[in-house]
Amino acid sequence: MDMCYDEAVLKELFEYMPPLTRRPDFDEFWDNTKKIARSVPLNPEIIPYDYPGGYVDVYEISYNGFDETRIHGWYIKPTFVKGKLPCLINYHGYMGSRGRPSEYMKWVILGISVIAIDCREQLGDTGNCARYSTGAARGVVSKGLLDKNEYYYRAVYMDCLKAIDFACQLPDVDTDRIIIHGISQGGALGMAVCALDDRPFLAMVDVPSNSNLEKRIEGSHGSFSSVTEYLKRFPDRTDKVFETLSYFDTMNMADRIKCRVLASVGLKDNVCPAKMYFATYNRIRSPKEIKIYPFNGHEGGGIVHEEYKLRYLKNALK
Repeated sequence: MDMCYDEAVLKELFEYMPPLTRRPDFDEFWDNTKKIARSVPLNPEIIPYDYPGGYVDVYEISYNGFDETRIHGWYIKPTFVKGKLPCLINYHGYMGSRGRPSEYMKWVILGISVIAIDCREQLGDTGNCARYSTGAARGVVSKGLLDKNEYYYRAVYMDCLKAIDFACQLPDVDTDRIIIHGISQGGALGMAVCALDDRPFLAMVDVPSNSNLEKRIEGSHGSFSSVTEYLKRFPDRTDKVFETLSYFDTMNMADRIKCRVLASVGLKDNVCPAKMYFATYNRIRSPKEIKIYPFNGHEGGGIVHEEYKLRYLKNALK
């Protein structure tokens, strides 16, 4: 009997396992990177913010990231529940920012505190102290492409990991219930953090980026089209660029993830194609679930999936 359309598509996705591009010193590189990040004092700062709503306390926060770049964000805490609370850490999409406190109230009404941070040198208040010895095409994704120690996402992955450090030093946070959340770039950051740190309890990632990067660049998809533009100019540097990016490709990290994962993709997504994320998802060994939206693009499951995540998280925290 012939397979129906959905069965054929899903079979291809769940069987997609392109060869890993992980280099022999992958673990050594990340162990050393984490040591450098931890050698920089966190120096956390928290300042009350006058939010025009009740039942919640809102604070502007900052801390030192991988280097001494001050990472800016929000800390939002419900006041209608007492004791140590689960904490959801949000990583935003490409060229976004920490946003506004009102965006996170759907989590707060579940009795969850929220930390939302900027990515350095994107559209928020956070700058970038890092230096790069080579030029770049448009966008931060192509900064430092010729040296894994300089590549842009090395610092960003560590900035995001140190958001967990910030959460864990807060007296009202239940450090056993750290939830990682992100969409697009934020989903990639969530995958990387959960691979590099054992503290997260749960990850929820939607239409994630940074997976199967060589294929993304070949197809000029999303933010990594800037790397495609770079290689149009310098085709002789392709092997070196791909070597650098192999350390940041989440498919090379996925088997390190230990926490529970809820993911989602849209099959019409040409920004972060679903098949490329499956190169990561299919290698996750921890408990996992993926919601597939066959006719949705990079918007993913939209409000339907937002409600699904709320129900999923509520049940996970029981």
